Amino acid sequence: MINREKFEKIKRLKEEKDAVILAHYYVDDDVQEIADYVGDSFYLAKVATGIDKKVILFCGVMFMGESAKILNPDKTVLLPDATADCPMAHMAQVEKIKELRAKYDDLAVVCYVNSTAELKMHSDVCVTSSNALEIVKALPNKNIFFIPDQNLGGYIKDKVTDKNIILNDGYCHVHKELTKESVLAAKAAHPDALFLVHPECRKEIVDLADYAGSTAGIIDFATNSEEREFIIGTELGVMFELKSKNPYKQFYPANEMQICPNMKKITLDKVISSLENMEHEVTLTDEVIDKANAPLKRMLEFKG
Repeated sequence: MINREKFEKIKRLKEEKDAVILAHYYVDDDVQEIADYVGDSFYLAKVATGIDKKVILFCGVMFMGESAKILNPDKTVLLPDATADCPMAHMAQVEKIKELRAKYDDLAVVCYVNSTAELKMHSDVCVTSSNALEIVKALPNKNIFFIPDQNLGGYIKDKVTDKNIILNDGYCHVHKELTKESVLAAKAAHPDALFLVHPECRKEIVDLADYAGSTAGIIDFATNSEEREFIIGTELGVMFELKSKNPYKQFYPANEMQICPNMKKITLDKVISSLENMEHEVTLTDEVIDKANAPLKRMLEFKG
């Protein structure tokens, strides 16, 4: 159960600071519970553009706070923990982008939103796991450089065979470390359960899935399914929303180690401290905001 004293203090601080709290599905349960909006990267990016508060407190990792700042340059964006970063967000090089642009006249750099502001600056369009397939299919470009995640990129490449999709070598360590052996063991232990997986996992894992999709997609699939048991192949913070929406269904982890240590840095005490002291503000130069805004806006405005 949530600490009522902390809950009331956060509520009071939000009013004092004119703040709104956004939280990703992967942060701890109690942080999701106190947030005004909880979702995956795509949902939170959309929400951030329509917020009328002066302060956005983003309970997630650095690239999420950066995206919120890019989309809301006149607002104050705070992170509860400034060291909460995503290693994959850094796993592409601007030099490689420039090299491929010189090689291919019609290259489109498709940037997974799980990336630094610097990488977004050098990209043509951002995508999330919710809309990557649709956007890549619709691009007029024959040549696509998909950064930074090779597994999501490979998942899209398998489904879009008429384009030359060039993969980067980045990865999410939480999803990459999910093994075929642990999935098969979970399936053996729960033979009636469907396996739901995030496409950041390796191909051999996705090939075992009954459903592959974004975090929000996994939640929607489980909620709308008539089945009662599910094995979950993504970060275990999603269990809070799955169980909240489906109290009579059973959810099992494919592996107990599906935990992002950076997301778990976000705590109620750090939320309180950040709001009280207005600390860990996300700051970006005007040039970064201007150049990184365009691919994010293209993603949000995409109509298919």
